[in-house]
Amino acid sequence: MTTPYLHGLSTALPPHCLSQDDVRERAAIIFGGKYPQFDRLAKSFETAGIDQRHSVVPIDWFSEDHGWEDRNAAFMVGAKAMYIEAARRALDAAGWQGADVDCVVSVCSTGLATPTLDAQVFSDMGFRQDIMRVPLFGLGCAGGVSGLSVAQSIAAGKPGARVLLVVVETCSLSFRADRLQKADIIAAVLFGDGSAAACVSTEKPKNGSVIALGQGHQTMWPDTLGIMGWDVDETGFGVVFDRSIPGFVTEEFAEAAQGALTAANLTHDQIDRYVCHPGGAKVVEAIEGALNLPQGSLVAERETLRAAGNMSAPTVMFVLQSVLDAGTTGQMMACALGPGFTASFLPFQVEAAA
Repeated sequence: MTTPYLHGLSTALPPHCLSQDDVRERAAIIFGGKYPQFDRLAKSFETAGIDQRHSVVPIDWFSEDHGWEDRNAAFMVGAKAMYIEAARRALDAAGWQGADVDCVVSVCSTGLATPTLDAQVFSDMGFRQDIMRVPLFGLGCAGGVSGLSVAQSIAAGKPGARVLLVVVETCSLSFRADRLQKADIIAAVLFGDGSAAACVSTEKPKNGSVIALGQGHQTMWPDTLGIMGWDVDETGFGVVFDRSIPGFVTEEFAEAAQGALTAANLTHDQIDRYVCHPGGAKVVEAIEGALNLPQGSLVAERETLRAAGNMSAPTVMFVLQSVLDAGTTGQMMACALGPGFTASFLPFQVEAAA
């Protein structure tokens, strides 16, 4: 089977940087007088391991009432800008032009666009008229790993084709103060906006590190639809974020990871680095426990969470960028959890530049 390689990887953040202290103060103003449990839950702002996150809208936006129309209008502006920035950076890193791309895979679960985002940015990116468009919606936090797996599969199935993956999420726009649910407080604690992109092809890179992508693997658990996702009503998306997630990871993730290792003909001892989606501080701790990793070893995951919060799908690609920038080499496994409830994995091998 022909091996696909990672040719370029990039990340991008929107313009508004929100400190965790400012978010906590604004949340206290919005929720404090309406939600009796806010003071107790507000402690999570201090223990979440987040210093700041970025948003496509300024902080004053969250003190106003918003419905579907203006939420999605903000999504269209912010998501398109991040899409273009991340995609151009990845193409530059790969030495490609927009016209070189044969297939574009677009991952997003936090806004709706028809025509899809890849069509919205068609002229800006300089894509060819015969480009194949593969939009993926609803993968949530697993979207970064699942998107890379789809890009890998397309590249493997069409040797020589150049595949661009773009992952963009505007989690901040789903902020809700009308439902008064614990999940909305936790979402305010954790979530930010961001984007990432990657270039994938079976052409072996001539310069820099050689990153060979294996075949992706997924595990989906039955009767778990209520763990993570969206409720949808007239106001917009409402986050579903169950408190059972860290415990579920502790109980179930090791078996799922073993399934991914077996599918890739690997063992746990052969993995030099797991590259994980940091859903939150407790989830990172649970992943370390489930994978028998030393507590505190997932440093890049915690640093990403601290600097940008949980951006849903692109977050794991921020972690991957950090790991690669540090010069880490060897056999690795990317992993993330998302709605379904699903665990997504992608093995990859990094060889240092010759």
